[in-house]
Amino acid sequence: MLFYFTRLTSRINIAVSTIVIAGGLIPCFSHAQQRDRQGLKEPVFKVAKTPDNKVAKTPDNKVAKTPDNAANSNDVIAANNQDNLKQHPLIPAMQIAAKGLRHIRENVKDYTATLVKRERINGELLPHEYAFVKVRNRRTDDQGNIVTPFSVYMYFHKPAKVKGNQAIYVENHNNNMLLGKAGKGMESVFGWIKLRPDGMIAMRGNRYPITELGIENLAVKLIKKGNRDIHEGDCEVTFYNQAKVAGRVCTGIEVKHPEKRPPFDFYLARVFIDDELNIPVRYAAWSWPNTPNESPQLIEEYTYTNVKINQDLTDADFDPERIARKRSLLNEKSD
Repeated sequence: MLFYFTRLTSRINIAVSTIVIAGGLIPCFSHAQQRDRQGLKEPVFKVAKTPDNKVAKTPDNKVAKTPDNAANSNDVIAANNQDNLKQHPLIPAMQIAAKGLRHIRENVKDYTATLVKRERINGELLPHEYAFVKVRNRRTDDQGNIVTPFSVYMYFHKPAKVKGNQAIYVENHNNNMLLGKAGKGMESVFGWIKLRPDGMIAMRGNRYPITELGIENLAVKLIKKGNRDIHEGDCEVTFYNQAKVAGRVCTGIEVKHPEKRPPFDFYLARVFIDDELNIPVRYAAWSWPNTPNESPQLIEEYTYTNVKINQDLTDADFDPERIARKRSLLNEKSD
């Protein structure tokens, strides 16, 4: 299951924090609410009630290529198979995910949000990173030509070492490179720098590239991992009603793999689906405890807060020159 960031650090080592959907939901979890000067809150996640139903174990305008992480009819077949519904505890969750993905593709053109990400890289759990994001979902015509390319803009608010960093990615533009810009220091004088989204610099300190960011990508990965688990054996699945993510009512789904074996890549994963928006807004995953007395270790968590759907984003929202001019004006006003 799944959700991206990069870090702009030096002239050569400019990277762009990216986040992808992978994670889970939390039955009873909270962080203290704190505000900084930007008014950003620490994430708050909790479940209001005891679970009601625990499931028993068991280039422009080119013809679009199917993305590596795109869901096709085979990906959702399990969720629509009534025989499977009686056999595996993940099927109800898969039905929710498939319904959500259809809703996103039919009704969500774009959105803005605050993305909160935390990842464990090379054994080290990094601090929370906060970024304002604009995402425009890919749209194609009846012939499969890209009408609207997948587009991402990110502006990092904290922690301090990434504050002011920016990233842009537009599918089939800029030779499919991401554009990164440092927010301060000597690096900032170089302006926008082109980087391979999956290259060593852009991926430094990140588990996923910017090309995998976004709610639709998260839904796709949830479905793919769910189908994998259905074919690989039993797992434990728990549903939570009236879960809360930053004050919004959600449906929580918890998946547990008691046995550590391939191809499972997490011990516990929790996903939150916003009940009103019908989209996944949080994913978190933990690894298996090393001993029975130890707690699971967090692998990754991604949360979308302050989500605003269909904001009529245009090419200008992902144009580096226009963004730079707008940011310059904002800085002048703040001075």
